[in-house]
Amino acid sequence: MIASVRGVVTATGPDHAVIEVGGVGLAVQCAPGTLADLRVGQPARLATSLVVREDSLTLYGFADDDAKVLFELLQTASGVGPRLAQAVLAVHTPDAVRKAVANADTAALTRVPGIGKKGAERLVLELRDRIGPVPVGADGAAGVTGGSWPDQVRQALIGLGWTAGQADQAVAAVAESVDGPTPPVPVLLKQAIRLLGRTR
Repeated sequence: MIASVRGVVTATGPDHAVIEVGGVGLAVQCAPGTLADLRVGQPARLATSLVVREDSLTLYGFADDDAKVLFELLQTASGVGPRLAQAVLAVHTPDAVRKAVANADTAALTRVPGIGKKGAERLVLELRDRIGPVPVGADGAAGVTGGSWPDQVRQALIGLGWTAGQADQAVAAVAESVDGPTPPVPVLLKQAIRLLGRTR
């Protein structure tokens, strides 16, 4: 497994770069955003993932390890191959992909060429519990604004590392305890975290 390459960029194309490592030029498939940061004649380091097929060995390159990890995770979903996984990362940053999956934002996922509504729903279903922590916004609610309080609390809990199932249970328990006017979302979130803390 070739986990990363470091060397001088000797050429770039619309979808790849050639990096010379120890006298060998390695062709690395890259998304446009990654290629934009590479300069011919300059040194570069790319995190890489080697995809082995019966008739080919293809090296995919990424600006950082986070994008590479997500690229490999996306391919564990049914119907997602390396080219489609790379297309996802060409359209969205890794953080945006995590948010879209965690929040079941199929509209964002269908902006990727090759992903329809059913494909987006399948990605959410298969990856939601494995997508990893979602970046938390300044309001502490996983960057979520608006929406009903159960949605906001649920998304914040997923963003803090709990599974969708755990978040659903905590939201249901908090909802049962609400009597009278609904408290502010941060108060409800703390309550949910306290409940989950007991089950960890």
